[in-house]
Amino acid sequence: MAKKSEARIIIHLACTECKERGYTTTKNKRNDAQRLELSKYCPRCRVHRLHREVK
Repeated sequence: MAKKSEARIIIHLACTECKERGYTTTKNKRNDAQRLELSKYCPRCRVHRLHREVK
C-alpha cells in the first residue's frame, strides 16, 4: 500500500487580473520549486486567463 507522501502539497490558484482564488490543486514541491502557472477559466472575468499559485 502506498504511503502518504509529504512532498505533495495543496495550493491555491488565483487569477492574475482580478485576483480571485477559484481553483485548488496539488503539486510536488521537490520537483516544482517555482510557482505554478496554468491557463484556466475565470468565472468572474468570463475568459481564460493565467492563474498563478498564491500562498
